[in-house]
Amino acid sequence: MSSANFVLTLSCADRPGIVAAVTTELAALEANIAESNQFWDRETGRFFMRLAFAAPSGVAREAIERALKAPIERFSMKTSLVDQGRRKRIVILVSKFDHTLLHLLYQIRVGWLDAEVAAVISNHADAQKIAEDAGIPFHLLPVSKDTKAAQEAQVLEIIQKSGADLVVLARYMQVLSNELSTRLFGQVINIHHSFLPSFKGAKPYHQAHERGVKIIGATAHYVTPDLDEGPIIEQETARVTHAMSAEDLVAAGRDIESRVLARAVKLHLEDRVMLNGRKTVVFG
Repeated sequence: MSSANFVLTLSCADRPGIVAAVTTELAALEANIAESNQFWDRETGRFFMRLAFAAPSGVAREAIERALKAPIERFSMKTSLVDQGRRKRIVILVSKFDHTLLHLLYQIRVGWLDAEVAAVISNHADAQKIAEDAGIPFHLLPVSKDTKAAQEAQVLEIIQKSGADLVVLARYMQVLSNELSTRLFGQVINIHHSFLPSFKGAKPYHQAHERGVKIIGATAHYVTPDLDEGPIIEQETARVTHAMSAEDLVAAGRDIESRVLARAVKLHLEDRVMLNGRKTVVFG
């Protein structure tokens, strides 16, 4: 018998009986739970849960929502129910550095990332051939201080018309305005070419080299109006030595950035990331 696959995520104040209330309703629908993750944040008293389950073919989404209404109201839950059968769409913003863009496109092509790239937007023409070779619409939108508001209005229009579920800043070397960051909160992932919160700003690898650090890294985080302060999704570090030049650090950093961004995108697409104030709960 065929089935439909869903992911339910929820958060609420922690109380006894939350898991039982939800799983009892799903069991009554003869849904089969494939994966279950829970986390109790003792500092805030909040409870987080992710359930991946298969519902029998005769059970519509509306029936699941009706069944879950009672526990949602009882525990004042904040919930999201996602149909995994719908392939999610992403819009990628990039500037001149194309390594993270190429890595994302490769992981999509081989099936590790289950997504469709609806558009590539750039303030430079460097990535145009990459997008066109992949059959992806490319939008060249140069930007300056005087044209930033108008350019961001075009960016937002493309995102909305594309039906994008996620926006990825793949080394897009422009700071999004407070207005756009707020409007798209929780929908934009950025890769920062440093292990935040250290060495912020320009040329972080060169700063690290000057300080003689022994570890470099990269950070993928949600974009907020606070520059580089958004909730962190994924990070990675690598050991470096005194014998490595700044260019060696840049080369190692490019590899890390590509991997970290792809993992963060995958976690988001699979609804494994839940916002918890300025932090995230990430169910691997």
